[in-house]
Amino acid sequence: MTDKPIIVIGAGICGLSTAIWLQRSGYSVILMDKGTPGMGASYGNAGLLAQWAIAPVTSPTLWREAPKYLLNPNSPLFMKWSYFPKLLPWLTKFLAHGTDAATKRIVSHQIPLICDAVDQHKSLVCGTDLEHWISDSKFSYAYKSKAHFDADAYTWDLKKTAGFEPTVITGGAVQECEPILGPAVKCLAVLEGQGHIVNPGQYITELTKYFTKNGGKFIKAEVRDLHKLDGRISHIDTDKGIFECSHAVITAGIWSKELMKKLGLKVPLEAERGYHVLFKNPSQMPCNPMMITAGKFAVNPMDSGLRCAGTVELGDHYAGPSAAPIQLLMRHTKEIFPNLTYSGTQEWMGFRPSTPDSLPLIGELGDSRIYAGFGHQHVGLTAGPKTGRLIAQIIDGKTPNIDMSPYTPARYIV
Repeated sequence: MTDKPIIVIGAGICGLSTAIWLQRSGYSVILMDKGTPGMGASYGNAGLLAQWAIAPVTSPTLWREAPKYLLNPNSPLFMKWSYFPKLLPWLTKFLAHGTDAATKRIVSHQIPLICDAVDQHKSLVCGTDLEHWISDSKFSYAYKSKAHFDADAYTWDLKKTAGFEPTVITGGAVQECEPILGPAVKCLAVLEGQGHIVNPGQYITELTKYFTKNGGKFIKAEVRDLHKLDGRISHIDTDKGIFECSHAVITAGIWSKELMKKLGLKVPLEAERGYHVLFKNPSQMPCNPMMITAGKFAVNPMDSGLRCAGTVELGDHYAGPSAAPIQLLMRHTKEIFPNLTYSGTQEWMGFRPSTPDSLPLIGELGDSRIYAGFGHQHVGLTAGPKTGRLIAQIIDGKTPNIDMSPYTPARYIV
């Protein structure tokens, strides 16, 4: 132990989880963010504890499907073409993982990180008054037909390696299971024993209150620089002053890219821009969360309304939102839920921090006592509590019970 605090930069689910687990190990912790805790991707995600989301976007069919997706206005893949030249080096590395061998390797490394996500979230809040934010549920994949489900066999074979085998429902039984669905959906693949967060933004807010109530400190500040002495972190310079620390943890999502640059390190991290539409006061709600496979977006009944979240827009993390992804979500929602009425909508766009191999960076940067915990792509909320626990264990000198080498920052930082 040291009398200097550990500073965690980035107050989303990964940063808060890290701060809480370090706090429980007896460390003094400062949580730091330039904005309000959880108002980035941790706020606007689909709210799913997606422990089944082990298959990467870079499946072996991506090379064939990507051009069709980009040219089809009804596809869930979009591109900010003005950013394409800058994106190309990352995209080339990303597409290189679109092989069967690479896909199976990525899946094998996702399994230990996310497949116990519901239990990890429950462990984070166990014994607190935050347990009600986590809801047990089933999760369904909604298909236009059984043939469409059968065509997805490659992905389901990958899921089966992690123990996720669905119950397949067809015909009129689909609407008996989920009355909100219209006739466009003729097949459901249902997974038991899943879970979701009923209000991700409020969940993060309450976790922050829990952290500060138990002695942690949150400081709203923008990091200007990270300073080392004899190769190890010594203090952090911010717009609110200088803060000494014994260790620093970078969990700032896509903004971690800029923080790494301050250390003289270039990380291949790009934004998969995701969108959501929240339908306020909906006339109907699904019984459980589901994935609308035709539009590649998730549907989650929340206490604030019905959230439809998804799509992928490749581009930078400074440009504002595009209209097309929101329009796509609205079109698909109308088709899938033809009888849905609502009082209004709320729209959002955020950034999923994505690495070329679809795996996060978790671990120490050399012997600097600076740690990475970012790059989770689509599964940041899902993997946050476990990521935080793993970083806390490493800092505390304990050996995690999973192989950490697949997530080592060293694979990208030389």
